[in-house]
Amino acid sequence: MADPRRAAVLGSPIVHSLSPVLHRAAYADLGLGHWSYDRFEVDEAALPGFIEGLDASWAGLSLTMPLKRAVIPLLDEISETASSVEAVNTVVLTEDGRRLGDNTDIPGMIAALRERGVEKTESAAILGAGATASSALAALSRICTGPVTAYVRSTARAAEMRGWGERLGVDIRTADWSEAAQAFAEPLVIATTPAGTTDALADAVPDTPGTLFDVLYDPWPTALAARWSARGGAVVGGLDLLVHQAVLQVEQMTGKTPAPLVAMRTAGERALHAAP
Repeated sequence: MADPRRAAVLGSPIVHSLSPVLHRAAYADLGLGHWSYDRFEVDEAALPGFIEGLDASWAGLSLTMPLKRAVIPLLDEISETASSVEAVNTVVLTEDGRRLGDNTDIPGMIAALRERGVEKTESAAILGAGATASSALAALSRICTGPVTAYVRSTARAAEMRGWGERLGVDIRTADWSEAAQAFAEPLVIATTPAGTTDALADAVPDTPGTLFDVLYDPWPTALAARWSARGGAVVGGLDLLVHQAVLQVEQMTGKTPAPLVAMRTAGERALHAAP
């Protein structure tokens, strides 16, 4: 029998993470019975000690907030993608003891959009300006040929987004959140805000909307996504992002390609439907 191999998702809070469901479904489909995937409540202060305590059985880690930046000084190398947004959500632990950081959120976003037929866009809008917004901007740097407008709540957030745009080579404009409904005129809108934030905008969805990428998956659908879909617009959800970024993590950690996208999505949908 093969030696046990371990992986896990770290973060705080972590109890509701769907990552174990997705990764375990992949292991089952790939016949990796000797692999396990768990979740650990780890904050920034505890992260160095946790990583130092890992033995040779560990293959990789998934990281959520607030660890995506805190982990960077603890790694031997990070990818250009992770460096572009100063955020690592994937750590691969090599056989020779190296710790390699990557960001699968960005290619995960691109893959989720591609799955719904969005390969390129002439312009786009982002709702919000947090960590996910910077990943969205990085994804748009690869598929958007024109300007991106970010709708934000403060001048400080606007300055941050303009800084990210300059760093990523994106023609970024910023507008006040009070004008957020104007975003819906764009062919692609990426909503990166917490649950409930965009609910009040649902009534402003136009008769012929483009594509909405709402990064939330619980609760789902959001009021905005439900109205968007009812008006005939294409909707990409947070579960799509979660699955696509997890597919890339499974491939990096296990070396098995392709990872079973359908099995992972099905497991995620079942878990969400079963949740109280």
